[in-house]
Amino acid sequence: MTETKDFQKGYLNMELLRFTTAGSVDDGKSTLIGRLLYDSKAIFEDQMEAIKRASEQKGDEHVNLALLTDGLRAEREQGITIDVAYRYFATPKRKFIIADTPGHVQYTRNMVTGASTANVAIILVDARQGVLEQTIRHAYIASLLRIPHLIVCVNKMDLVNYKEDVFIKIQERFKELSVKLDVQDLRFIPISALKGDNVVERSGNMDWYDGPTFLYLLENIHISSDYNYVDGRFPVQYVIRPQADKYHDYRGYAGRIASGTFQPGDRVAVLPSGFTSCIKSVDTMKESLDMAFAPQSVVITLEDDIDISRGDMIVKENKMPEVGQDIEMMVGWLSETPMVMNGKYAIKHTTNDARCIIREMPFKININTLDKNYDDKGMVLNEIGKIKIRTTKPLYYDSYRRNRITGSVILIDESTNNTVGAGMIV
Repeated sequence: MTETKDFQKGYLNMELLRFTTAGSVDDGKSTLIGRLLYDSKAIFEDQMEAIKRASEQKGDEHVNLALLTDGLRAEREQGITIDVAYRYFATPKRKFIIADTPGHVQYTRNMVTGASTANVAIILVDARQGVLEQTIRHAYIASLLRIPHLIVCVNKMDLVNYKEDVFIKIQERFKELSVKLDVQDLRFIPISALKGDNVVERSGNMDWYDGPTFLYLLENIHISSDYNYVDGRFPVQYVIRPQADKYHDYRGYAGRIASGTFQPGDRVAVLPSGFTSCIKSVDTMKESLDMAFAPQSVVITLEDDIDISRGDMIVKENKMPEVGQDIEMMVGWLSETPMVMNGKYAIKHTTNDARCIIREMPFKININTLDKNYDDKGMVLNEIGKIKIRTTKPLYYDSYRRNRITGSVILIDESTNNTVGAGMIV
């Protein structure tokens, strides 16, 4: 029993890494995830049997590991990924959440969804095809979303006889493009997802490659410094007032820490009111903490009674965010309905809701060249551009570069309630 408790405690305390796959159509994203799960012994026997039967029914010559993530009937019929598929697994070193995203142009918005919370983006490139338009699009989106680490997996090396010059050529081409991308950490790995080369085990077919395997890199890539621990930001989700004699005077503010650290005694300000106070306690379900940090979910109590509700933000008094109604942002358009200039949209920022009008569009990005187009003032599905909006009330925000939580917004069509844009404040 003691060993079980120790294991559970160790598992819960393990570092969590979120990563997403991206790339063009049929580059092998789902197959790579299937191979990773299979070779790392993260698949149950009944799952494997089901995959074998499905592969036989499709007439595949081998076990199709891509079926592990492609669960929709339409995906299996067409052999493509349509929706984002999430998978969870763990090794002795780390826990992982995988977002397997589609490669087709019309599903780029699904890629944005899956990549929005990732620590690492895996860009797959078919060794035979090289860098394609969709590869560039996904790499640019990963850069826009400020994913700190980018791993380029040159896949299907078995189909080019594991030639080093093919890998080097693609590596050089991608490095040329990366000059226009905002990427902090860029890695390259030659792999064969189908055969398992350099996925979990080192490949004997590419002795010219002396770098880490794919799994080793995922287990050891440094992500602790990816979070912003400087700017204290705590969007309030819910006010807790227990109706019980034991907690008669308890008034706590529940939420998830967006950045920074909070501890009892800290001087804080509450936005938008601007009132200040000191933190009385930082609580969880089980205990009070000496310190809490991003991305923990906690309940904060204050020394003073201040009118605070959902949508307000508790911040460190000496590290205030920007406050304003005129905001510039890069936006990925997610709707089949084109953007309407001077159109009115609902906007959601952390736990805060408002409305806004799109006032101006300085440029949009030519996804083929990554150049700025200053002439075209419209935006349709899957396009990316810069817009200026004015909100109905002030928002308290940081630039997306500084804080991925307080620097992001979504635009919503009020008539349909559909999310139409994902914005990154600049």
